[in-house]
Amino acid sequence: MIRHLVALRFKPGTPDTTKQALYDDLAALDARIDGILDFQSRANVSVEDPLVRDFRDLFWFDFRDVRVRDVYLEDEVHQAIGARIVAELDGGADGVFVMDFEV
Repeated sequence: MIRHLVALRFKPGTPDTTKQALYDDLAALDARIDGILDFQSRANVSVEDPLVRDFRDLFWFDFRDVRVRDVYLEDEVHQAIGARIVAELDGGADGVFVMDFEV
């Protein structure tokens, strides 16, 4: 299984409703892409503020394998959602950090 973890630094003042709408759209990808096992989103509650660097939101997907992850990465709906996310981030693409690992 591959976990695709994404940390986000939203622009100050981004409404929670905007964030939730983006997460809802990501969660709906499981109906489109076979092999998505789970989707979760959370707030980063770390108190290590200098190390957090304002990456206060995160989400992850669990994919059955790397092939499913690669289908997700190339999917046009995912890419459109990703563009909407980047538009809401402080610094654009500099406001996202991605990590994939085997679980």
